[in-house]
Amino acid sequence: MGILYLLALAVALTGMVVLDRRFGLFFWSDWRRATIVLAMGLVFFLAWDVAGIGLGIFFRGETDFMTGLQLAPELPLEELFFLTLLCYLTMNLYGFVSTRLGRAAS
Repeated sequence: MGILYLLALAVALTGMVVLDRRFGLFFWSDWRRATIVLAMGLVFFLAWDVAGIGLGIFFRGETDFMTGLQLAPELPLEELFFLTLLCYLTMNLYGFVSTRLGRAAS
């Protein structure tokens, strides 16, 4: 059971990749820009998490669905996958909305 959350995040990330490929939303639109934006988003949110952990605001939740592997104290491996999904979802949504608005304007 300890890998279910990570597996669910991996399935969701795979879905984001499939949607991106099908509609050319993010990486299939401009992979260089997409790589930079995704990396910057991950760095920002990881720094946010580390700051929150350092201030005693964020704590790792205990559940049987997580692997128990940690990148740092109070920072589980699943957080990296979740933040990647969050950034990728946001950029796919932005790509979708901007394409639709561009088509509607013309």
